[in-house]
Amino acid sequence: MELLSPREAAAFALSLLDLTNLRDDCDNAAIEKLCLRAESPYGHTAAICIWPRFVAHARAILGPDHAVRIATVVNFPSGDLPLATVVGETRKAIEDGADEIDMVIPYRKLIAGDEAAVTEMVGAVRAACPDAGLKVILETGELKDSALVRRASELAIAAGADFIKTSTGKVNVNATLEAADIMLQAIRDSKKSVGFKPAGGIGTVADADLYLRLAETIMGPNWIMPSTFRFGASGLLDDILALLSGSTAARVSSGY
Repeated sequence: MELLSPREAAAFALSLLDLTNLRDDCDNAAIEKLCLRAESPYGHTAAICIWPRFVAHARAILGPDHAVRIATVVNFPSGDLPLATVVGETRKAIEDGADEIDMVIPYRKLIAGDEAAVTEMVGAVRAACPDAGLKVILETGELKDSALVRRASELAIAAGADFIKTSTGKVNVNATLEAADIMLQAIRDSKKSVGFKPAGGIGTVADADLYLRLAETIMGPNWIMPSTFRFGASGLLDDILALLSGSTAARVSSGY
């Protein structure tokens, strides 16, 4: 990857960001603030990612054809809701105006050896939102085993995922470069048009740049764009804006 200056990396990361508020204390006022923050003087984020109950409010703020997409979560964060409930969540979110669905696989069932549960749920959610972007959260920090991360990636891709995503951000281990490497290789080997989303624990442009470089190494030049790569983060925007405004030097990577 061509060496980007911190400002260039920040501007690129901004265009790939799913600006997230999945805090338990989120309210309508926080959603209004999030929508405003998604439109910065330096450009807009790719999306906001919010709880389903706030989708209609966000759509009312952003309007029907806004450049910032609305993503929401289903089967989140536990991954263990009944299939019918998850499908119902998905349909309601689409009715309320969501553009993208970030769904958690039943990862505990996968750990126990039940691959069919993953295939069934991804397929059912895919069918419930045929025109929306579907990002499938593997919760890689809980899967732990590299072979299981690879298998989860393959199952999600085969069942119709538009993106595979590392984490909910709600467990002890979230995005890691190791998991990203496995997932990106699975995307490459599938030969399908599937994107990648690292989420959780990415708080600096320096951190983000590590994932961008890894993705380009595996997927090739010019692969990274909002339709193929997103960052899921709540705090990354602060570092992006600080760098773009010139108010601070680049913060160092926290490392993985």
